Amino acid sequence: MLVFAAALAAAVTSTDISAKGPQGPLKGTLVDAGKGRPVVLILPGSGPTDRDGNNPMGIKAAPYRLLAESLAAAGISSVRIDKRGLFASAGAVPDGNAVTLADYVTDTGAWVAATRARTGAPCVWLLGHSEGGLVALAAASTPTAGVCGLVLVAAPGRPLGAVMREQLHANPGNAPLLPAADAAIDALSAGKHVDVTTLPAPLQPLFRANVQGFLISLFAADPVRMAAAIRLPMLIVQGERDIQVGRADATALKAAAPGATLAMLPNVNHVLKLVESDSRGANLATYADPNVPLAPAVVSTVVGFISEKRR
Repeated sequence: MLVFAAALAAAVTSTDISAKGPQGPLKGTLVDAGKGRPVVLILPGSGPTDRDGNNPMGIKAAPYRLLAESLAAAGISSVRIDKRGLFASAGAVPDGNAVTLADYVTDTGAWVAATRARTGAPCVWLLGHSEGGLVALAAASTPTAGVCGLVLVAAPGRPLGAVMREQLHANPGNAPLLPAADAAIDALSAGKHVDVTTLPAPLQPLFRANVQGFLISLFAADPVRMAAAIRLPMLIVQGERDIQVGRADATALKAAAPGATLAMLPNVNHVLKLVESDSRGANLATYADPNVPLAPAVVSTVVGFISEKRR
């Protein structure tokens, strides 16, 4: 076993990879576990989240980098990506905020094609985290060649307007803002733009004008309807300490796709780290610490599912 592990470690390489973007290349990192290994494309969550799973708003947990490294140790290759218009993919479009869900689906197709060409894999697994789960569902709902199946990690089981509303209502400090926030979510869900200058100052960054087109496209997407139509293998992974997406989302996806595998992971939070208590502070502290390892159950669940479905 030690000899095998050493040989596998020697075979793993981490290199840059690119895919065709609208006006310039999309950029990412390929962690190659070797020829003939399964390959996972990691689709990132909301906002300016980079290929490692970090963003400038205080998230430094690096869950995607840690996941890629753990998958490689188990013999699974991965590609993790920067979204169009952001970070190393900044040249793909002039404005990373001027996007729609359909744009991300197009990019996913480009990444699947590029990954297959680079690795020789017959198909690629789509692993979508949080908002990335919605992208994975939308991509698998369209005729995208070369998708093995889906791994939905902390993915919403309701339109994202409902998820955003719940998250805002969960914080008692937001009480004075809720009427305006609810009205903005209702308008965007109906496909209407809102005048951000009429909103309370704390809400203006959330509903700023240059992201409203994207929010409208997200809020119109129904993950349950999409999950019900997909016939590919599907794994739904949900941490029970997740304070952003909850059990109800996972069970709604499972109900829509009865053939899917549902894994509820105790003490796992939204950034895939272990949290042993109900303390919100302790939970959020893991968002800023890349030295906290991934919860082992996340890796073993994903590896076990992909290994089983390859047989």
